Amino acid sequence: MKSHTEYLWFHTKTKYAFVNISRQVEEIIEKSGIKEGLCLVNAMHITASVFINDDESGLHRDFDKWLEGLAPHEPVSQYRHNNGEDNADAHLKRTIMGREVVVAVTEGRLDFGPWEQIFYGEFDGQRKKRVLVKIIGE
Repeated sequence: MKSHTEYLWFHTKTKYAFVNISRQVEEIIEKSGIKEGLCLVNAMHITASVFINDDESGLHRDFDKWLEGLAPHEPVSQYRHNNGEDNADAHLKRTIMGREVVVAVTEGRLDFGPWEQIFYGEFDGQRKKRVLVKIIGE
């Protein structure tokens, strides 16, 4: 069995963002030469997420509204974590949206269902963060 590891780096201009990274992950799979296996895509920061869903702007706005309702940023004083920080809500949003995804690799491509795409979710942006992409297989 072979493995291949690369990192994607993000520095969003906004505090919150959803970035479709499917094409970048597929390029890494292609570079790996692995035709059959599994691909792990993992946010390497506790205020960012990786998840699979539809690439539709209305859905992304719904995520923003839903997440803000579950873990509102303001008032920052409502969170015990916010001792000198103001990102407790980002930690909670990451927990809700998830840390990583694992996708089957079939014939050298991500084996998605209809409309599925991989997203990097940023909840405390405007600084450099990384995502691990690890492919294992033959």
